[in-house]
Amino acid sequence: MTLFHEMYGAYFRIAARALGTPDLTEQALRCIIAEEGFRDSVLFVPQKLLPQTDGSDWGLLRRMPDGTLSPVTKHAPVMPLTLLQKRWLKARLADPKLRLFLDDTQFSAFSEQLRDIKPLWTPDMFRYTDQFTDGDDFSDADYRSHFRTILRGIRTKEILSIRFRSGSGRRMDMQYLPLAIEYSRKNDKFRLCCRGVRGGTLSGSGIINLGRIEQVTATGRIYAGNVSLEEYFRLRRAKEPVTVRVTDERNGVERFLMEFASYEKHTERDIETGDCLVQICYDKQDETELLIQLLSFGPVLEILGPPDFRAQAAARVRMQYELLQANQTKPES
Repeated sequence: MTLFHEMYGAYFRIAARALGTPDLTEQALRCIIAEEGFRDSVLFVPQKLLPQTDGSDWGLLRRMPDGTLSPVTKHAPVMPLTLLQKRWLKARLADPKLRLFLDDTQFSAFSEQLRDIKPLWTPDMFRYTDQFTDGDDFSDADYRSHFRTILRGIRTKEILSIRFRSGSGRRMDMQYLPLAIEYSRKNDKFRLCCRGVRGGTLSGSGIINLGRIEQVTATGRIYAGNVSLEEYFRLRRAKEPVTVRVTDERNGVERFLMEFASYEKHTERDIETGDCLVQICYDKQDETELLIQLLSFGPVLEILGPPDFRAQAAARVRMQYELLQANQTKPES
């Protein structure tokens, strides 16, 4: 059984918008279908919504004397939740990261509406592997406040004054234009992608871990210029992508593509062997994390280049081997 039934998919949204749009014209209907539907929806859905003389339409709209379309229903369509969907929502409320996107009033309202619903799962049912244990404290009131202020700044392009401590412990206090918030599953941390603002102009690019932020203040100044996330990531991208070969042993290719789905990459697959040659573009600051992720695939993956990245991988493998050898030769007490 699927969690979200297809009856509430694209065609439901098309019909719902059509029935809820006053003085709907045929042109407006076709625009709704193009926006909400699939690429080929415009080929057959209009004939199902527009009244047909042979009665082959869905019977949802009638044509008025002035040529506009009027719904046959009295009320706008609603999308009632199934019990399964309510159980899914109740389970999601137990995730502390969800509180970052909801204020206390919203969270209390959702909790009250779902108070008698049994969650689909509980957090203790999951065990996360390859994840650090010093993740951000998502339940901290200051952390949630900082997150929502930053999120509002991203949506409105408002310049923010941010005070934080760098990785070396140095206190920084500057103005930034927030662009995006990223989540690292391995580190269990959020971080802010931003551009520095000096004299009203953008300068450089930066990443700030939200857990190191001490204060966020809205300046009330909206940045009027154009901001490109693509340009931001281009500025931070390593000069040369990492090239790897992934074999299909132990379903390695599928696991690799799932693990690195969020990375920009170019993939070529050998039809005969099933192996993949992949070039991965990455942020320079993420180099160590990327290296650890790649090494976790073991012998099904080979790092081909660039040479300095391959050398780092070899050094880490050599160090692990030496530690293993030392533990095996250590005399028993």
